[in-house]
This record gives sequence, C-alpha cells and structure tokens, in this order.
Amino acid sequence: MAKKNIPDKNGFVFSTDPDFAFQNSSSSEAETPAASRQRLRIVLDTRHRGGKTVTAIIGFIGKSEDLEILGKKLKQYCGTGGSVKDGQILIQGDQTAKVKAWLQKEGYKT
Repeated sequence: MAKKNIPDKNGFVFSTDPDFAFQNSSSSEAETPAASRQRLRIVLDTRHRGGKTVTAIIGFIGKSEDLEILGKKLKQYCGTGGSVKDGQILIQGDQTAKVKAWLQKEGYKT
C-alpha cells in the first residue's frame, strides 16, 4: 500500500487549500563583500580542546567557498594546521599577531 501523504523537507504533510504550493526556500548564500567591508574578530580560544590553544577568526560574511579559500591562505601563511567549521576559521596555536598582520595587509578590518 502506497503512502498518500508524503512529507516534504519543510515538514508539511497535507494542506486543505487547493491553491497551496510549497515555497522552496532558495539556499543561495549572500555574495562575499570586498575585503575592506569585512570586519573580522580574532579570538584566542582553549575551550573544549584539551588545553590546546587555537586562534579563531570570526565574523566572515559571504560564501562558504570564499571562507574555505581564506582559511587555506591563512594556514599556509602561518605554517600551521587548522580548519574551517561553523563559519569560523580555526588556526592551531597562538597565531594572533601573524593572523592580524596578514589580514590587515590583505585589506580586512580586524
């Protein structure tokens, strides 16, 4: 026996309105503004990391691909590992001075 009411991604199962149509939310990300319009915060963080220190760059606005590229460039410049998670860039170790200098050289506000 086939299911009559199949839920969609938004959780809707059934509507009594004959003119009802699902509105697909476009998940397009905002365009990445120029570096001079970005305001980034540099934070030294040790929480939930077993005592290890990471430098977090927070506040990036734009596409996730651009955030990945910026993270890769920062990791290469600092010569350390890191990752990009939850809209922030994590660089291993206390790299605040290097990160701040590089971001300012590239035109970002810190």
